[in-house]
Amino acid sequence: MNDKPESFPIPLNHSFTAPIGIDIKGEIWACIEVPGSAELFGTKKGVRVDAEIDGISLPNVALMVTGTGGHMLSTNAKLRKQLGKDINDLVTIRLVQRVK
Repeated sequence: MNDKPESFPIPLNHSFTAPIGIDIKGEIWACIEVPGSAELFGTKKGVRVDAEIDGISLPNVALMVTGTGGHMLSTNAKLRKQLGKDINDLVTIRLVQRVK
């Protein structure tokens, strides 16, 4: 049995489509929820990944915890403008690899 922790980066190549916008305590945050993330990463703690949103590369970004056991990726106004997207618009996410 190998008790040695996995070394990073860990390839993911996981893609999904989701809307921008998560309801956090009655407020809509400009984040994208990663479905099944706790199972995918094997943790409910924050992680760092290399990702792409609609083909735009986002190296070493943090996936924050949602408070319900999942993870979310924050999108700032500059990125949403670059994407031409806003709250409730669908985007395609590709999680390339976990870096931490």
